[in-house]
Parts: sequence; C-alpha cells; structure tokens
Amino acid sequence: MRVLGDPLRARIVELLAAEALCVCHLIEETGARQTNISNHLRVLRQAGLVDTEPCGRFIYYRLNPEPLRAASARLAGLAAAAGSARAQTRKRPCP
Repeated sequence: MRVLGDPLRARIVELLAAEALCVCHLIEETGARQTNISNHLRVLRQAGLVDTEPCGRFIYYRLNPEPLRAASARLAGLAAAAGSARAQTRKRPCP
C-alpha cells in the first residue's frame, strides 16, 4: 500500500495498466524527470508490481496484475470484516 501511496507512482501504475511503456513515454505522460521516473520504477520493480521487457536499446515496463489482485482481495476481506463489525452493537468491555 505504501508503494502506491506516492501520487507519481500511482500515476505510473495507472499508465502501465493500459499498456507497456518505456521511460521516455512515462516522462512524456507525467512531465517528471528521468531520474525521478527511474527511481519510482525501481521501487515498483522491487515490490513486484512491474516487469521489464528489453526491446533494442529500450526497456519496456509492464504492470504485473497478480500483486494488485492479492492486494484487492485483502482489502475486500478487510472491508467485509469492517462491515460485519460495524453491524454488531456489542462492544468489547474495557478492563
């Protein structure tokens, strides 16, 4: 969750959800500097959210959907548990 908390990283993930892109495309789309984009891509790669694909002298980045599915399932489980807990009127007594 922390990885996606940065607005620029979240934007990069949104862009990569639509298509594989190289750094030059991400610079064009976001207006960020190359070093900033590269640093964010490194964090996304380390988190397992992004895969790389060499293409000539460029490297294309592609979003890996599995970690997002796992996070989505975890959040859905938390939302369901919170809904059940909210519906209960019983509260744990204080010591």
